Amino acid sequence: MKNLFYSLIVLTVTCGMNCYSQTISGNKSGHDYVDLGLPSGKLWATCNVGATKPIEYGDYFAWGETEPKKIYSWENYKWGRDEGQFMTKYCTKDSEGKVDNKHELDKEDDAAFVNWGKDWRMPTAKEEEELLEGCVWEWTNNYDGTGVAGRVGFSKTNSNIIFLPAAGYISGEENSSLGSEGFYWSSSLFKNTMNGSYFLSFANYYIDWRGNKRYAGRSVRAVVNDHPVSKKNSAKKKTK
Repeated sequence: MKNLFYSLIVLTVTCGMNCYSQTISGNKSGHDYVDLGLPSGKLWATCNVGATKPIEYGDYFAWGETEPKKIYSWENYKWGRDEGQFMTKYCTKDSEGKVDNKHELDKEDDAAFVNWGKDWRMPTAKEEEELLEGCVWEWTNNYDGTGVAGRVGFSKTNSNIIFLPAAGYISGEENSSLGSEGFYWSSSLFKNTMNGSYFLSFANYYIDWRGNKRYAGRSVRAVVNDHPVSKKNSAKKKTK
């Protein structure tokens, strides 16, 4: 494992990101996935919901909504009222709305499940944390020679690779961070911020996970819905 880790670092420094392409380990219901050798065995999609290639940004979704839209605001958020001061679903405090103590999205509110079918779903916050910790992450401005910026994740346990484009996010009608930041929703409610939900967030100087306003349009990277545990390195078919 240490040898693999150091080999990846050396290759990154020597070759740069242009040496690497997204790994494809298999396919579920017409969508490719990569096995990163994570402890849970979780398999991650190779592109965003709404995209057909890893380098495409895909669609943007408010948390708990399943269709993209032109304007993202509290005024048109499906599960909110009074400019985000009152939640009609996924609420844990009387002061914030109608309490139902739902901490994870129902299937009918999961953008991956609704758009890609029952074999897929949005990741939980714990699964995003596992992805973050299970890979060595590097920023690139020119992924695999395509001119697309984002984060490349190198598995710490096998030689497989995942790419997350810096798709930015939409507040109102504007995407002011396209090409410089990435924001990927989880299915989990954020416990410490009013009206927030967890997401994986990154730029060229950081990668972390945090919680913020649900109404914003952010990316969704799906996981395979079942829970296989794979100890084998996946076949390394590459694609841009």
